[in-house]
Amino acid sequence: MKLGHKATIFVPEVSPPAKLARIRGYGADLVVGGARYAEALAASEDFAKKTGALQIHAFNQEETLLGQGTLGLEIEADLPEIDTLLVAVGGGGLIGGIAAWFAGRIRIVAIEPEGAPTLYRALEAGEPVDAPAEGIAADSLAPKRVGEMMFPIAEAFVERSILVSDDDIITAQKALWDRVRIIAEPGGAAAFAAMLSGRYVPAEGERVAVLVCGSNTNPANF
Repeated sequence: MKLGHKATIFVPEVSPPAKLARIRGYGADLVVGGARYAEALAASEDFAKKTGALQIHAFNQEETLLGQGTLGLEIEADLPEIDTLLVAVGGGGLIGGIAAWFAGRIRIVAIEPEGAPTLYRALEAGEPVDAPAEGIAADSLAPKRVGEMMFPIAEAFVERSILVSDDDIITAQKALWDRVRIIAEPGGAAAFAAMLSGRYVPAEGERVAVLVCGSNTNPANF
């Protein structure tokens, strides 16, 4: 928008109205189609082939990983003494960039919904593989598989993946609102859900940070 270039954004049908309104608000052409992320991605790839448009992948692209990695820089600047960082995973662009920044200096733990265990399945298999794409956080954390670019980073610098249930995520969303007045979408509350549910139990004295991201939800829900 700032550079005067037209953008066409492809999102799946599970995307919440708040996300759609925000994209339209930036002046982009919005194409809503396909039940899940994979179908929207395929439509965007077909569009790029037909029009010659520059394609920007949501997670499996060097520039995306570099941009997400700057968040790791900011976290380290604000919280230089943490031992562990919990990060939600969908396609892995966010955790890939952050893990590359820290490069083993702290413990990075992935958190995923039980209905979309993309990195969990990949770490089991030793390579990105197809996984289910269901659950309350399907709009943001449920591609078919993690990105090829991030996977070697995850193998090197992500300690493990922990799965949380939809109920865990809903409880975490409500707790974030009730206690600190943070409105987070399901995908954004997933990492906190691991702490709140006890699926991640810190060791005595362990200094843990939790990344809460994503506000594509309706405040009326809270």
